[in-house]
Amino acid sequence: MSIAIVSKGSGGFGTPLEISVEGERNKIVSMTGTGIHPVAKKIAEITGGEAVDGFRKVIPDKEIACVIVNCGGTLRLGMFPKKGLKTINVNPAGPSGPFAAFVKAGIYVSGVMPRNIESKEG
Repeated sequence: MSIAIVSKGSGGFGTPLEISVEGERNKIVSMTGTGIHPVAKKIAEITGGEAVDGFRKVIPDKEIACVIVNCGGTLRLGMFPKKGLKTINVNPAGPSGPFAAFVKAGIYVSGVMPRNIESKEG
């Protein structure tokens, strides 16, 4: 299976994240409110994971490989990193708000568009 390398986009924050699926941790959860975001689709295609609309279906944390958000504020931007889940923000937002301490390089990257995602053999 391939690994998705997700790099920050223009004006974004964070260092590249490696996303892979393993066992039950195979869900690419889109929390953008627009169905399954193209970033989630591309990561799922590369990794062989399952892209899921997180607003329509609740996914247990133990099944989540990564979460895609479109948050420019404070809640979704920091809620998932606080849980230790790799978080990809399609907006170019850095650490802010009450969850800022959890928004760190290595678990969070922002400003991501499909062109910022590459494949690496795992």
